[in-house]
Amino acid sequence: MRAMILAAGLGTRLKPWTLSHPKALVPVQGVPMLERVILKLKSQGFNFIVVNIHHFGSQIIDFLESHDFGMEIRISDERERLLDTGGAILHAYPLFGGGDEPILIHNVDILSDANLAKLVESNIESGADSTLLVSERESTRKLIFSPDMDLRGWHSETTGAYKPEGFIKHDDDLEYAFSGIHVLRPDMIREMGRIEKDSKFAIMDFLLSSENRCRIKGYLQPELKLIDIGKPATLSQANTLRDN
Repeated sequence: MRAMILAAGLGTRLKPWTLSHPKALVPVQGVPMLERVILKLKSQGFNFIVVNIHHFGSQIIDFLESHDFGMEIRISDERERLLDTGGAILHAYPLFGGGDEPILIHNVDILSDANLAKLVESNIESGADSTLLVSERESTRKLIFSPDMDLRGWHSETTGAYKPEGFIKHDDDLEYAFSGIHVLRPDMIREMGRIEKDSKFAIMDFLLSSENRCRIKGYLQPELKLIDIGKPATLSQANTLRDN
């Protein structure tokens, strides 16, 4: 199975560490976040990974070259320009060498007990172009799904705003928090290239675009345990999370 780890972010919430290091190498219980995500992917059957880099990218290259994880790991270099989440995926896609196999996308600052292999299996069984791992955890931003778990929109509980523009919420709609983990099929990545005119764009903007012809499903993992450790307040919580 194939995966991409989004590891290029500036990590501004983790200063002063990120003034001289990439966010991806922030240690949790002495182990860099990037290493934790790689080992989780490997434990669930992934054997080909692409890692994108930007902020202090050479440190990530040095780290990967000094460790043998027993799988093929390629670098998608964004050091000249940070491309945001959607642009990063489109830029990295040629490194996967084609094929129809789904690609799992995993933010580097997410620790969870997610069943990643089952998420990929769900994507294949549904025939969806993309499957988003969601949960019932607290979040100020929620994705909106139909009762059949087709993606319909986005909702900010802080401002009350909805996306896309003109969105009308239905009484039977479901709202869940996005995990930062999702599966994309190659056809959807090609659709990104058709729609997006700038090489830098956010994946969520693409998913909610009215031009997007792809079928996007949500996959709910009950009682998902997840911590976004991209900010100091949650780093200490990671010590109590069993990542399996």
